[in-house]
Amino acid sequence: MTTGIWSFEAALISFIVSSLIGSKLIPFLVKVKCGQTIKEIGPTWHMSKQNTPTMGGIMFICSSLIAVVVSCFCYMKATDDFMINKLKIAQVAAGFAMSFIYGLIGFFDDYISIKKKRNMGLTAKQKLVLQFITAALYLIVLKIFGDDTRTVIPFVGSVDLGIFYYIISAVVIVGIVNAVNLTDGIDGLNGSVTMFVAAFFMVMAGVIGFQGMNIFCAAIAGGCLGFLIWNFNPAKIFMGDTGSLFLGGAVCAMAFGLDLPILLLPLGIIYLCEMFSVIIQVSYFKATHGKRIFKMTPIHHHFEMSGWNEVKIVIVFSSVTFVMGILTMLLFLFGVIK
Repeated sequence: MTTGIWSFEAALISFIVSSLIGSKLIPFLVKVKCGQTIKEIGPTWHMSKQNTPTMGGIMFICSSLIAVVVSCFCYMKATDDFMINKLKIAQVAAGFAMSFIYGLIGFFDDYISIKKKRNMGLTAKQKLVLQFITAALYLIVLKIFGDDTRTVIPFVGSVDLGIFYYIISAVVIVGIVNAVNLTDGIDGLNGSVTMFVAAFFMVMAGVIGFQGMNIFCAAIAGGCLGFLIWNFNPAKIFMGDTGSLFLGGAVCAMAFGLDLPILLLPLGIIYLCEMFSVIIQVSYFKATHGKRIFKMTPIHHHFEMSGWNEVKIVIVFSSVTFVMGILTMLLFLFGVIK
């Protein structure tokens, strides 16, 4: 049996479970009044989305967990390759655990927001502390199971960063998690972009021969696709911080699990644009005492304010991610990333 069957199985299971959960979760969240509070400072037309159910990330969190467990179990029954490598097991298990904890942080943030009926749950300081603790625990677990401090730098090769590896990695993980969170601002955007990111990581894992991570990536991609059935414009449910922080953790787990965090630069280009648009806007606003570079940030709102509809933004941003994924594959095949 070819190795691709396991990732296909994981993607299919995750897609079916995610889409089915949505049919039950949405009416439940409506019943218990878990509606999203829309920021008044956002685009005025977003106010029509007020009280749309949130915490939809539960859909792909549950579906990906089920898919990973089932597919990895089937794979391990068929081969001993995955079982004899403790680091591989740790990279998949710790990666999912990190993603889940980030999702849990997001869940509490969503819950507090709903309970207080405002678009703010945990404070920024509380979230950052919890996020750095989670990143540190993840890196410690990988270290215990034999991960080293070497990383790949394009055109240079593998470089040992020593203790700085852990400091830089923790900052990168927390930064990417929050960048993915910022990408969740319009119907279908985060789910679509992350689906393509996970799909390309899946291909990279297949090329490297890391079947466990191949399954993990496939499960995330399939779960996102199942979620998009309910989240694509006009959205019947939002993923909330529950989903966006989980996906941020998952993206980092894929990159670090493959020992290729450098891939976050090309594959995560949309996440980075979203994050840096906010940083640039805030910095410029403070430096110029009120002037702005963008009409609104994160940058997807800038395009909204410029007249783009949500569907167009999702298509363009997803297309950029797809093109960067192809470029990443070419860089890998030609040995720039290895």
